[in-house]
Amino acid sequence: MGYWLAEPYWGKGIATAALAVIVDFGFRELDLVRLQALVFARNPASAHVLEKGGFKLEGRMVKGVFKDGENIDAFLYARVRDGR
Repeated sequence: MGYWLAEPYWGKGIATAALAVIVDFGFRELDLVRLQALVFARNPASAHVLEKGGFKLEGRMVKGVFKDGENIDAFLYARVRDGR
């Protein structure tokens, strides 16, 4: 899963609220077992959104993403239906 929110809307709880709706829909309506997301290591605010949404950090992908002409680290977050 992924999300992007324009800067004027940061810090208003919008991403956190949207994530909660998507997680609920995925687990309840689609019967998904696992949701996962990558977060650029240089974006702690996005990682915080996922953590507030019950996602757990599973690992760091060293130079795992090519963005803006460079390889950067990313964190892999996941949430599974049974709460692990």
